[in-house]
Amino acid sequence: MDKCYSRVKYACYASNITMAVIGNLPPVLFLTFRNLYGISFTLLGTLVLINFLTQLSVDLIFSFFSHKFNIILTVKLTPVIAALGLVLFSLAPTLFPNAVYAGFVLGTFIFAASSGLAEVLLSSVVGAIPSENPDKEMSKLHSIYAWGVVAVIIIATVYLLLFDNKYWQWLSLGLSLVPLISFALFLGAKFPKMETPEKATGALALMKSKALWLCVFGIFLGGASEVSMAQWSSGYLEEALKIKKVWGDVFGVAGFGLMLGLGRTMYAKKGKNIEKVLFLSALGAFACYVVAILSNIAIIGLIACAMTGFCTAMLWPGSLIVAAEKMPTAGVFMYAMMAAGGDLGASAGPQLVGAVTDAVAKSGWAVELADSLHLSIEQLSMKAGMAVGAIFPLLAIFVFLCIWKTKKKQDGLPLQTNE
Repeated sequence: MDKCYSRVKYACYASNITMAVIGNLPPVLFLTFRNLYGISFTLLGTLVLINFLTQLSVDLIFSFFSHKFNIILTVKLTPVIAALGLVLFSLAPTLFPNAVYAGFVLGTFIFAASSGLAEVLLSSVVGAIPSENPDKEMSKLHSIYAWGVVAVIIIATVYLLLFDNKYWQWLSLGLSLVPLISFALFLGAKFPKMETPEKATGALALMKSKALWLCVFGIFLGGASEVSMAQWSSGYLEEALKIKKVWGDVFGVAGFGLMLGLGRTMYAKKGKNIEKVLFLSALGAFACYVVAILSNIAIIGLIACAMTGFCTAMLWPGSLIVAAEKMPTAGVFMYAMMAAGGDLGASAGPQLVGAVTDAVAKSGWAVELADSLHLSIEQLSMKAGMAVGAIFPLLAIFVFLCIWKTKKKQDGLPLQTNE
């Protein structure tokens, strides 16, 4: 990579860590908010929905109107918006003592908008930087996010263990320094040239590309495969496999994050043949889901949940790499469409798993089936929900096989699945 772009690259890394803070700190604090402010789980869950809908809206706006924005200025201001949202979120009890939840909603809306911008623009910036190995640079960018998630969870967990939960605001305010570091790095950075459609009709023309929709479907399935396990592994390990929550969270959930980071880092160091990697990753992710569902041995199920992180590691960034190779001139529009597809999958997957889990738990036939299988209704319902989650990597196998097969034909080589 050209050394003159090193500063902007590190600024993007810091912004990706900011995204990890935004996405993972609030859920860690949800129980604290319930105990301190009496906010229901339904309202806390609504914060997650607001976060997702805001990010998706920003993705879609940029998909069609990126030509209306000063891209470089927007990139520079993105961490400022994140810092503002985190500060408002942190000070909600102070600024809105009679409406704390309203303060949380306002802060969430602001930092979620920043996260949506970052999803679109960080990949666009890194993808536009001249490099001998652009796919490895993209993988490195996303590996930083995974390691950021692990760091945020560890820092927050240790802080809340050492200090009274009523001091949570200092934790949140401290982490708001991360986007300010990113902003400082962006200020003096040289930016690469980034392509955008000249007008909305240009975006509509690009939407006719079959390659674009194949990649969007791939990242949708990749996002659903990754986040479904990430969000449900804690509950699954506790309810279905009867592992104590502390051990399930440490070795299962944190293990998932560690393996996610490891998979992306390994590809950034040694990776090649991304189409083949995507196919094999989807195959491995499906196998991990199946093992986690069918195994009644706690340690095997725990390992399967953690290893899903390794297998899904490249499904999101790898889809971006393929899209960039197939549509090198699509620029910001392509990354916005891909971000929208990934966000939709990351929301729809966990929601569907939860809906099926609840539906099975409430059905009469499930009680009889659970008895016949010598399972509790909680175990059966969680396994049923996870089985629905397994549909996403299963479908991804065929999507990425199609992408790999297309790549082989373009290279003039026969497809060999036993390479």
